[in-house]
Amino acid sequence: MNSVFEKLYSTYHQDVFQFLIYMVRNKQLAEDLVQDVYIRVLKSHEHFEGKSSEKTWLFSIAKNVAIDHFRKQKNWKNRIMDKFDWNRNEVMDVEALPEEIAVANEEIQVLYDCLKYCSTDYRMVIIMRYLQELSIIETSEVLGWSESKVKTTQHRAIKWLRIEMNGRLPKEEREIEQVRMEKS
Repeated sequence: MNSVFEKLYSTYHQDVFQFLIYMVRNKQLAEDLVQDVYIRVLKSHEHFEGKSSEKTWLFSIAKNVAIDHFRKQKNWKNRIMDKFDWNRNEVMDVEALPEEIAVANEEIQVLYDCLKYCSTDYRMVIIMRYLQELSIIETSEVLGWSESKVKTTQHRAIKWLRIEMNGRLPKEEREIEQVRMEKS
């Protein structure tokens, strides 16, 4: 079991950590939740049946750890209400992601900024498909959705992101992005 655990940890640790940072938007908390993920892995690896890949199994655990965290928060309803932007009907987040600070490319910064304001479903699909590079099948296994729902949600998320990013990019970059969209 030790070598299996070490293999899982060395192969997927950074991906799981990044996923949790995007979900909880706090580096320290993400580090704590990663530990919870691997505790669950140690406790349940013997029950892993191999019906999915170890990667999708691990991301399913990470997703459930994040959900459990949100459920356990004291006064979680009040915290959500405090972060709700009543003018836009969307959840706000005041903390910047590490990537937003480090990445100099304005277009990438705008993308990460837009991810703060999209729905949880859109965010999870975008993170898993494009940032974690999971396949549609893997994403559907992790989320417990049909492949069709993943494809539909992905399509809608991309459409939403394009519209949102277009409104935030400077005019010159919008014209460049419009040319890119027309070519694809």
